[in-house]
Amino acid sequence: MGIFGNQTAERTLLALQNYGEGYAREIADLYGLPHSVVQKQLLRLERDGVLVSQLKGRTRIFTWNPRYPLRSELSALLEKALTLVPEQDRERWFYERRRPRRSGKPL
Repeated sequence: MGIFGNQTAERTLLALQNYGEGYAREIADLYGLPHSVVQKQLLRLERDGVLVSQLKGRTRIFTWNPRYPLRSELSALLEKALTLVPEQDRERWFYERRRPRRSGKPL
């Protein structure tokens, strides 16, 4: 896409759009990127007011800033961008299990 400055920023925003929240290690592992690069992007986006974060235990979870004035426009743009991701990449990046399997459920 290229409109977000670099590929890491684009992928970070796409992951947050798809999942609603995330943390640096999770996003880095999702794309096979270095943790520090994703962390810098998340901190930059938080500094610019696009994201907010909070600690859950020892993990800093990033979510969308509901007060960001362009939030709805950014969301619409990212939703469109998600539809343009090739199917094989979409399956690899965005269809991972996000919560544990219910106890007692057969495999």
